Amino acid sequence: AQFSHLYHFSKVFYLCVHAISGNTDGAVARESTERNCSLTPPYLPSTAVNTSLQLEELRVQMRAMNISAYIIPATDAHLSEYIAPRDARLAFMTGFTGSAGTAVVTLNKAALWTDSRYWVQAERQMDCNWELEKDVSISSVAEWLISEVPKGDEIGFDPFLFSLSESHVSSPPVSLRTWQEKVEHIRTQMGDNPYKPTGLLLSALDETACNHVHLLYCLKLPLVRCFLCLFLGLFNMRGNDIPYNPFFYSYTLLTMDEIWLFLHVERVTEELKVYLNASCEGALCVQLKGYDTILDHLKNYVTRPGVKVWIGTEYTNYALYEVITPQDKLLTSSYSPVLTTKAVKDETEQQILRDAHVRDAIVVIQFLMWLEKTVPEGNATELTAAEYVDKCRRWKDSRGPSFATISASGPNAALAHYSPTKETNRRLTVDEMYLVDSGGQYLDGTTDITRTVHWGKPTEMQKEAFTRVLMGNIEISRTIFPSGTRGVNMEMLGRRALWEVGLNYGHGTGHGVGNYFGVHDFSVQNVKILKNRLILLIEPGYYKENDFGIRIEDVAVVVPVQTKYGNNYLTFDTVSLVPYDRKLIDMSLLSSEQLHWLNKYYETIRSLVGAELDNQGLHEEKDWMLRNTEPFAEIGSSASVSSSSLTLIALAVAMLHNIV
Repeated sequence: AQFSHLYHFSKVFYLCVHAISGNTDGAVARESTERNCSLTPPYLPSTAVNTSLQLEELRVQMRAMNISAYIIPATDAHLSEYIAPRDARLAFMTGFTGSAGTAVVTLNKAALWTDSRYWVQAERQMDCNWELEKDVSISSVAEWLISEVPKGDEIGFDPFLFSLSESHVSSPPVSLRTWQEKVEHIRTQMGDNPYKPTGLLLSALDETACNHVHLLYCLKLPLVRCFLCLFLGLFNMRGNDIPYNPFFYSYTLLTMDEIWLFLHVERVTEELKVYLNASCEGALCVQLKGYDTILDHLKNYVTRPGVKVWIGTEYTNYALYEVITPQDKLLTSSYSPVLTTKAVKDETEQQILRDAHVRDAIVVIQFLMWLEKTVPEGNATELTAAEYVDKCRRWKDSRGPSFATISASGPNAALAHYSPTKETNRRLTVDEMYLVDSGGQYLDGTTDITRTVHWGKPTEMQKEAFTRVLMGNIEISRTIFPSGTRGVNMEMLGRRALWEVGLNYGHGTGHGVGNYFGVHDFSVQNVKILKNRLILLIEPGYYKENDFGIRIEDVAVVVPVQTKYGNNYLTFDTVSLVPYDRKLIDMSLLSSEQLHWLNKYYETIRSLVGAELDNQGLHEEKDWMLRNTEPFAEIGSSASVSSSSLTLIALAVAMLHNIV
């Protein structure tokens, strides 16, 4: 932890409240998996981390600096979702490794706030030094601080780790744009802004990252590399500073006539320097500066007369905001124009993403086939399964997984974001459901897909729950809606079939996804309304605690659709192309419209994935795919016996009887 700033409680309070905007292998087979702090002595599972030393050392520093409380978020200086191990402050202090949470340490207490996805995980990983707070509302943290910190006492926090919000601060195709063209596009937006900003400060790592362009050239760059990506990352560069995300630590300050890129200059090759300044003229020449010089450079820039710096408050940390003074030199919006513009993908970006998903579908098919062979033999565990699917993607030229694979069997699958460890690893059996949520980073796209399967005989409850989750996925996927519909309005469609029988799930129903980018592309969520050419995920689920978990997750593109009367209507086109487990589907629950959608989806899989399987000479995989995409009998179709058909048959039998 870093004690960069001290603030009087009345000042920091406002900031901090807005910043949080069985068959088993290993020791768990013989012990309870969750802590019990009510016992004497407390019971701790082997997965719990002893944090006494960390807390004592932190409190020594707090006393020396006269701090009564210290706030620890789960992010880095760029407010990233995925962070490098060097930035894992929350995990180091608490033992909790979930991706979302905020901790507060006082001189005699310590508390962690996280959402329902991680409650069981936190109980498994934290020792009894920590309280788990399950109310994750802003007011909950504020009320806890008010009750624990005497009025007038100091609270410490690292201002580089907290964002702002407006509420509390007043061979790629030639049609793709080069980064120089994108800079001009952003400068045009700056010029059109009525407040006339002179500079734009970019802090989010995906703002400075990349584009499709210059692929063949960029592949030659060894350290800070260039690859395929999204349309409006400002530069065409990639790195590996963040696990699962091809980003590098950087800031950018863009003015109307200068560009400063702040990064670890010692990692920049001569080829990259040439690339950034090739054919540039003055305002398009990139000046490279040391990563740690951003504060001093920004301070110097704002001393110039007549300047105004535009920042997106959601991804600008407090330390940078603080030096932009006086206030008339600051222009704020929730998100920078780079983030809001890159959410929408062009036709080429859509197509290459589709291509990546065809290849990724083959990976998942090969993985599911492997499981069908190895699980009955008793040779597969959660860990070996996760390792195998990652290995399958490497065979298909993946640059690596897009996140830590969620490989969860039986009760572990009831934890929405569980990832196996040596301590929690379970052997896969034909008697339990298995959930696998995995994805890959390819040069032309980022994938994320979840399938839930059962190799034996599922219970009626499991079949019904799975089918109702599938119904929610289909209802969202097939719905037609006007452009501009808010994404949150789709939530009810994903949950309605579950709600009808009193079931629900505790996470969101979808998120954005990038093209060789972050698996959670927050630029899509930031748009908030659904428009043509957005790429997002649809992922309803159901989780029965200590029993099983179900999730079905597919990537979809928002596309225009023709309607009988109206214009400017949209729907979803699913680009994940892996069939669902047939034995888990209760056909009697599906409507005729849902059955029709499912059969059309399977036709698409047969067409697109089948052609690629033929291309690669994968005959066994194609046979598996064809068996698992056999069309279902639709109500009223020739393949089914409808009530009218039964009437005609009965009439024919009666007539024959009379003739005889």
